[in-house]
Amino acid sequence: MIVITAPTGQIGRQVVDNVLDSGEAIRVIARDPSRLSPRVRERAEVVQGSHDDIEVVAKALEGADTVFWLVPPDPRAESVQSHVLNFVRPLCEAINRQGVKRVIGVSSLGRGIAKNAGQISAIFAMDDLVESTGVDYRSLCMPGFMDNMLWQVEPIKRHGAFFYPISGDLRLPTCATRDIAAVAANLLLDRSWSGQENVPVLGPENLSHNDMAQILSEVLERPIRFQQISGEDYKATLVQHGMSDAWAQGLIDMAAAVDRGFYLAEPRTPQSSTPTGFRQWCEEVLKPAVLA
Repeated sequence: MIVITAPTGQIGRQVVDNVLDSGEAIRVIARDPSRLSPRVRERAEVVQGSHDDIEVVAKALEGADTVFWLVPPDPRAESVQSHVLNFVRPLCEAINRQGVKRVIGVSSLGRGIAKNAGQISAIFAMDDLVESTGVDYRSLCMPGFMDNMLWQVEPIKRHGAFFYPISGDLRLPTCATRDIAAVAANLLLDRSWSGQENVPVLGPENLSHNDMAQILSEVLERPIRFQQISGEDYKATLVQHGMSDAWAQGLIDMAAAVDRGFYLAEPRTPQSSTPTGFRQWCEEVLKPAVLA
């Protein structure tokens, strides 16, 4: 039995799609099952509820041997660390009580290096807590997602620009959520691995935000520029749009840590380089969103 959390989210939805026809027994935890596709509701067993609820998690993990675990964001959370750990403690309790064999978790690059990195530091605490149970664990270690650019669709449409508090010239890895989901699905279906390891997912190339602006200009056939803004201005915009002060500050701290270059500490290998390039992703995902 494979259990998948956050099956209606950006990554979890694609993980489910990748394993649904595998012949494996699939169970998902969904707060709102009506958001699942008819295909998923027909094929997978659905446990309704949130995976920060120990009773929901205990029910979902009964008889399960492999779990995909993703902590969903909560932009209104009053504490980043508490939010993340509230989703991890039920998993660890269920692992100890119910004998789950393998867990695949969504983490970040920079473990052991990044300090005071907001949401990234909290997710490293998740990794540590899961590993403390002794369960076989694969921590998927990613840089920023290409898909996060979808949050910039309106500025791109209205101003021909996108904004972030990071240097425009710093070349960093970036990956597509489709590739994260593919790596996760392969691990869910592979019964041969054991132990605890990090699995980097780096995309095919390192790009700066200025490089991305050039690619966007070519794909959209109009000038697009990147503008670095201060952390204070970025935080003020986030809070203005309803984000809690704690969550916004975490994102600012995360951006500052990324700007210090810790994503570059992981050497690129053929195994960690995933296939979807930024230009391809822009053609297939961002451009339709901008033109919609």
